[in-house]
Amino acid sequence: MSPAEQYVAFITILRKEVKRYTRIWPQTLLPSAITMSLYFVIFGSLIGSRIGEMGGFTYMEFVVPGLIMMAIVTNSYSNVVSSFFGSKFSHSVEELLVSPTPSYVILMGYVLGGVSRGLLVAIIVTLVSLFFTRLHIHSYAIVIVVVLMTSMLFALAGFINAVYANSFDDISIVPTFVLTPLIYLGGVFYSMDLLPDFWAGVSKLNPLVYVVNAFRYGVLGVSDVSLTFAFSMIGGFTLVAFFYSLHLLRSGKRLRQ
Repeated sequence: MSPAEQYVAFITILRKEVKRYTRIWPQTLLPSAITMSLYFVIFGSLIGSRIGEMGGFTYMEFVVPGLIMMAIVTNSYSNVVSSFFGSKFSHSVEELLVSPTPSYVILMGYVLGGVSRGLLVAIIVTLVSLFFTRLHIHSYAIVIVVVLMTSMLFALAGFINAVYANSFDDISIVPTFVLTPLIYLGGVFYSMDLLPDFWAGVSKLNPLVYVVNAFRYGVLGVSDVSLTFAFSMIGGFTLVAFFYSLHLLRSGKRLRQ
C-alpha cells in the first residue's frame, strides 16, 4: 500500500472507533463523570476534610491527579479491549488481516481510538474536578506527555487482552483482578512516604506508581519517585506492549479461525 492508502486505512479505523464510543456516550463517557464526582465528594470532601494535608497539599488537591489518571487508564483500556474483541468475535478482523493494510496501521488505528477516548474523559473529569478544588498546573508539557503515554500504554494493554480473550467474560478478568488492584495500590489515594520500606519497594514494581506520580508532578510539582525514572519506566512498558501487540497481530495467532 502507498502511504496515502495507509493513511486512508488508518483514518477509517480511527473514525470508526471514535464514532463507536461517541454514539453511545451515556455508556462510555457519562459514567466516568458520575463515578469521579462520587470519588471527589467521598474521598475529597468528606474523608479528606478529616485527613488534612498530604504531601503539602489538601487531600482533595492530592487525590485529584490520581483520580484523573484512573479515569484515563480505565477508559483507554476498556475502549480497545471491547472494540477489538468485538471485531474478533464477529470475524471482521480477519478481513483486515487478509487485506494489504500493514499491521502497524491496524494497531495504531485501534490504539489511538482508545487514546482519544482517554483524552476526552480526562477533559471531562478535569472539568468536574474544578467544582471541588482549584488546579494550579505546574507543567503543561509534562501533563500532556504523561496523559498521551499512559493512554497509549493501557490502550495497548487492552489490545493484548482482547487478543487472548476467548469470550466476553474474559475481557473483564484483567480489569477486575489486575488493573483495579494496580490502580488502588498505585498511590492514587496516598503518598508512598506513608509505606514501610519493604512495601514501598514492592510498589515500585507497579507501573501505575510511575504513571500517577509523573502526572501528579505535572499538576502539583511533587512526586514520590524520580521524574526521569518514571518517564523511562512508562516509556519502557509502552515499547514492550507495542512490539508485543504488533507481534500478535502479525502472527495472527488467536485471531484467525
